[in-house]
This record gives sequence, structure tokens and C-alpha cells, in this order.
Amino acid sequence: MNILVTGANGQLGNCIRNSAKNSANNYIFTDVNELDITDRKAVSEFVDSNDVDLIVNCAAYTNVEKAEDDAEFAEILNADAVKNLADAIAAHDGTLIHISTDYVFGGNSGNTPRNEDEPANPTGVYGVTKLHGEEAIRKSGVKSLIIRTAWLYSEYGNNFVKTMLKLTSEKPQLNVVFDQCGTPTYAGDLADAIVDIIENNKFAGNEGVYHFSNEGVCSWYDFTKEIARAAGNKNCNIQPCHSSEFPSKVTRPSYSVLDKTKFKKHFDREIPYWTDSLAICIENLNK
Repeated sequence: MNILVTGANGQLGNCIRNSAKNSANNYIFTDVNELDITDRKAVSEFVDSNDVDLIVNCAAYTNVEKAEDDAEFAEILNADAVKNLADAIAAHDGTLIHISTDYVFGGNSGNTPRNEDEPANPTGVYGVTKLHGEEAIRKSGVKSLIIRTAWLYSEYGNNFVKTMLKLTSEKPQLNVVFDQCGTPTYAGDLADAIVDIIENNKFAGNEGVYHFSNEGVCSWYDFTKEIARAAGNKNCNIQPCHSSEFPSKVTRPSYSVLDKTKFKKHFDREIPYWTDSLAICIENLNK
């Protein structure tokens, strides 16, 4: 089976490289230099020439703040490009696995974990354009799995864990918001789950929308405290603060915990608790 992984130089793409390294299938890893997914003709020709059976789309415009001033390109990458991939793989009667986000629920209130059937209500450009990508997939009729995730981090690229490791090792005091809650997600765990779905053909007959994050709930403050503890950074005084103390162009979800019941049931998979996976990531970074 030929599997195209787009956005392969990002956090999740790099983790999929690791998870699939012993696979007998042919994984084709591309980023914008190898394949510009906003170019409809290029996508169609690439899928045709490589006889692609399945696409994992990890590419996205993920800079939430910048998207507010760059809405046109965010729409192109998060929605139009997704349609290009969906149409190209549908022509091969293949499957698209697409990564989406908890930000589609940005305007929803309450403290109940979000399930897949809850109405979307994004508040910013990032969430709106990611929702448009989901809608483009549904309209295309392609066989697909849409996997929403949240608070992604890894050993690769820029992310909250790496930033906080640096700050808690250098600063005597740090204020971190405590009124936004969710679940940190180790990209390595999500990558392992995706590769398991592919390698064991679990995607066939399980098309639909799914939620995946690590288990558990915390605030950004709790997350930072655990990052510092796990790294042994004891000299930073980490204090909780309100979101209002950090003005933003985007209204971030105050409670974006994802309900993973459907994913665990359909794919018969246990999901690690967030602190356990964080410890693994920090250990890998220390190596």
C-alpha cells in the first residue's frame, strides 16, 4: 500500500516517520518543497504517478494568532488544499485521514468533554478554516477519517512543552493561565494510533469523525507545573493567572477536553495518561 503523508516536517509528520519506520507499506513523506497541496493539479498528478492508496494530511495553517491577519491563506491551506487532497484520493477510491482540531468548538461553553456529534462553533479564523476543511471532506464524498486533536506537543518543532522547558529553566517567575482547560496530546501517541489504524486496515468500515488526545484534564498552569517538575526545574516560581492578563486576537476555548470514547471503542485502543506521555517526551528531549 502506498501512503502519502503531507506536512511531514511538522510535529505529527515527524512522529509518523518514527512510528512507521518498520512498516512493509510504502510511506511517502512530503512537505511543501516536495508537494504544494494548494496546487490542485500538482496534487492530482502526484497521487496518480505514485499510485497513492491513502493520504494522511498533517499539513495545516496552525498559527492561531497570525491567522487572524492572514485569513485568505489560512482558508487556502486549511480548506481549499484539503479539498484538493480529498478529490485526488477519491479518484483512486482511496481513503483520507485528516487531522483537525478542538478549535472547531471554540465558542462552546460548559465543562463537559466534547463528543463528535456536538455542533461546531468556532470563534476565530483558525477554527473556522479548519471546520471548512472538514466540510470540504464531507461534501467530496471521499472515504475519510477526520481526527480532531488538541494541545499537541512533541520533540519536534516549536511547541508549548519546549517553550516552557526553556522558560522554567531561565526565569525566576512565570505567570501561566489557569482558566483554560484541556488535555495535552503527545504527537507520538497520536502517530502510533494512526499507524496502527493503517497497518491493520482498521480504516476500512470505520469512516467518520473521531477525537484523540491523551487521557486526563489540566489547565495550562497545571501543564507548566508538571513540565517543570518532570524536567527538574525547581527554581522558577510558577503562578496562576487569568486569560485576560494576556490579551489575544482570538478567543480560545475555555474548556476543550475531547471525549475519546468513540475512538477507543472503534479502534480497540487504550490511550496513555497525559503526565506519563509528557515524561517520555521530556526523557527523549534530554537524550
